[in-house]
Amino acid sequence: MASPTQALPNPLLDSPLQKDEAAPSAGTGRTRTYRPDLTMLGGILLAIFATVAGIAATGIRITYFLQPTGALIVLGGTLGVALITTPKTSLFHALQRVGDLLHHQPVDREALIEEIASHARAARTRGILGLETAIPSMQSALLREALALAMEVPRRNELRATLEMQVRLEERQAETDAKVLETAGGFAPTIGVIGTVVGLIDVMRQFSDMASVTLGIGVAFVSTIYGLTLANLLLLPAAHRIRAIAADHFETREMVMEGVMCLFDGMHPSMLRERLNCFVRTNPVKG
Repeated sequence: MASPTQALPNPLLDSPLQKDEAAPSAGTGRTRTYRPDLTMLGGILLAIFATVAGIAATGIRITYFLQPTGALIVLGGTLGVALITTPKTSLFHALQRVGDLLHHQPVDREALIEEIASHARAARTRGILGLETAIPSMQSALLREALALAMEVPRRNELRATLEMQVRLEERQAETDAKVLETAGGFAPTIGVIGTVVGLIDVMRQFSDMASVTLGIGVAFVSTIYGLTLANLLLLPAAHRIRAIAADHFETREMVMEGVMCLFDGMHPSMLRERLNCFVRTNPVKG
């Protein structure tokens, strides 16, 4: 049994969505590494390139779309709406999760299953408490946290209830963070229209000069483009990606929970692998 003075990770406070799967717990000696998510970065670059190339194909200079007034209204207005609709703590967590998107790496579930199964024999012979000394050297942060909790919870139903509560809590946190971006993305186009209306009002002041009116109308609608671009190329895609990554993480968390319960029950390694393999995505069978 772990010493009362030994600091154990608290999965309810430290969400694994906010840290790298390879990150160590205190005393493991492994260093935390970050690798960029090339798919995410590639998507951002592709969206920017396609937009710029489309504009260039019309023969309009890119500099025509650099309108400080429109950018100020859209960016400032969207940020202001985010501050109004979202508490400060929730906004901070949402921004932190957006930063984590750039270096998210999926968990190798097959390797994780093998790691769990490798401890099944010891759990069968010595019980779940026989794995206590092996916890610091485990590669998976999720597995370390779940087993550390199992060391402290003597009854099976209490352990499962606690692990399930962690999954539900993380699910709500991820949905809250995604909702922050989704809300901002919903307001951005409307704020862009506000910028367009402001530009049109300015144009009407110079209605006697048709050349200025023609130029001013084009400039005014740039604010709408800013709002649509901010919403549909940044905020809404980021919200959807948060949900997709969270869904994948929840499946992994449920797999670890099921694996720990199998270790708790002293299940045979072969049966344990068979059960956890249900969490590994396979190619659909074609009839």
